[in-house]
Amino acid sequence: MNTSSPRIGIIGTGAIGGYYGLMLARAGFDVHFLLRSEFDAVSANGIRVESAVHGTLQMPVQAYADVADMPPCDWLLVGAKTTSNAELAPLIAKAAASDCKVVLLQNGLGVEESLRPLLPAHLHLLGGLCFICVNREAPGVVRHQSLGAVNLGYHSGPAADAAARQHVVEAGAELFRAAGIDSQAMSNLAQARWQKLVWNVPYNGLSVLLRASTTPLMADAQSRELIQALMAEVVEGARSCGHELPQGYAEHLFAVTEKMPDYWPSMYHDFAQQRPLELAAIYAEPLAQARAAGCSLPRIEALYQALGFIDRHNLQR
Repeated sequence: MNTSSPRIGIIGTGAIGGYYGLMLARAGFDVHFLLRSEFDAVSANGIRVESAVHGTLQMPVQAYADVADMPPCDWLLVGAKTTSNAELAPLIAKAAASDCKVVLLQNGLGVEESLRPLLPAHLHLLGGLCFICVNREAPGVVRHQSLGAVNLGYHSGPAADAAARQHVVEAGAELFRAAGIDSQAMSNLAQARWQKLVWNVPYNGLSVLLRASTTPLMADAQSRELIQALMAEVVEGARSCGHELPQGYAEHLFAVTEKMPDYWPSMYHDFAQQRPLELAAIYAEPLAQARAAGCSLPRIEALYQALGFIDRHNLQR
């Protein structure tokens, strides 16, 4: 373990937290994992990542069932779902060192804005955009199919000016790069979150609505057309809010998905395990921001309404 390196805490040790936390620990960083239901399994067996890229990775980790037992962390990576952010805020505050950088490795818009008022003002708050095919297989077991990059952007906190904020973000990106993970510092976090939605809006929602993973979705002419139409609406929504996405970005993500291994997006796993769907961050907030800018996104609105029905009835089963 590199004792001179920053101390890193993982809040939410599921697929995202388990994968990135293990990669950082494997690189020699001092990483501490906070767990709830999976504490016994992880404390006994460590974390195992079955990766199509890196092979099987397994090692014991520093695991905690109570945040009070964790040492103060210089960086906190939050891999839990956005639906639990309010209840996570006190845990984040207790686990944070005085100048801690809190990174939300989460999807959607408005996640930093909703969490910021619940955190102490002296904590830095960053957003992290994960481009990865990964899911939790069992307690402490993560399946990694492809990709893995993390892009970071500064949201708010004590960094006084643009140069100071960029310095914090670059330091975070360097942690990931030291663990063999591609990571870029993003100067515009809001735009980066809209860019991530270009993939998340169609594939997450349609996987639940149509009960289909990426390969069958990409193999059917009508679902392909619907995916492209939903992507185009996200691009239009971003533009209406002042974020001009790179030319051909949607087409690039569509082409990347065609080459990916078959993948069930995270929202489908939440549906299958009867957990709340992340509809507020991935659908409601982008729709609200676009509507406030005078932009209508009818296909996304219809998808959101259908998913809301599915989610309500799924949670009542």
